[in-house]
Amino acid sequence: MTRPAIELSPVVRAKAQRLGRRGQEWLTGLPDLVAELEQRWSVTAGDPLDRATSAYVLRARTRDGRPAVLKLAVPDPGFPSALRTLRLADGQGYVRPLAHDAERHAVLLESLGAPLDESGLPVPRQLDILCATLRRAWRVPPPEAVPRPDRAHALAALVERLWDGLGRPCAERVADHALECAARRAAAFDPARCVVVHGDPHPGNALRATAPRHGAETGFVFVDPDGFLDEPAYDLGVALRGWCAELTADDAAGRARGFCARLAARTGVEAAAIWEWGFLERVTTGLYLLDHGAEGSARPYLETAELLAGAAPPSGG
Repeated sequence: MTRPAIELSPVVRAKAQRLGRRGQEWLTGLPDLVAELEQRWSVTAGDPLDRATSAYVLRARTRDGRPAVLKLAVPDPGFPSALRTLRLADGQGYVRPLAHDAERHAVLLESLGAPLDESGLPVPRQLDILCATLRRAWRVPPPEAVPRPDRAHALAALVERLWDGLGRPCAERVADHALECAARRAAAFDPARCVVVHGDPHPGNALRATAPRHGAETGFVFVDPDGFLDEPAYDLGVALRGWCAELTADDAAGRARGFCARLAARTGVEAAAIWEWGFLERVTTGLYLLDHGAEGSARPYLETAELLAGAAPPSGG
């Protein structure tokens, strides 16, 4: 049987191409890798899932007919941390891994349902689910050598490089405010407050569990963790950075403050820290997507950042 041609999203293809020869070898080797893993893990690969941004992801069936998901990640250095986080979590707040090959950047995962951002639930309820699921996910024990990248300085460097390199695609005050937020989060870093954060817990990365189980009490679990050490406010800032359609409707600052205050109240994390990470993530996400050719996805982040630049965070929290 002839397998259909492999189709990748522009973002995934761009990530692979930026890796040079290694990325090109991954791209050309995908058909053989799928066939190899089908044989080794006794699965049959099916249709690709189109929401992936850093991997080739396929539906699959195990030998006994159970649904699963086959994920072949772009071979960047982040995969070992992601895999380690999933293995240590063992289904607690996260998708459960069924088999893995760290060297080939491949993992077989339990099958899940639709993501939270397709649930139709109101934003406050989605935020509550993200908070409750994060509180479960933050229980993952850190291994002895878990990486703690200097996230604030790394994101600041990204702003400085891409804002100029992309022709200054947003107002200077937006970039300046993002850099101010990064400086405050770097200065406030406290190792005693660190947990193994997910790193990208937006509603599209929280998928519905197909049946009730331990570790999925909210009905959702996270996929695609980065798995590094940082303060919980970082994850909550990522949860805050989206909602672009809601923020452009009216009173962007007021709505964003309300979302931020809810995240703080549900977790006990300082609202100002969530706000600063959220703004920094909003700007860097927009610039990153622009740099990868996804202008349509990037613009809402940068446009809402312009509405929020200089706005004060909610008091308290």
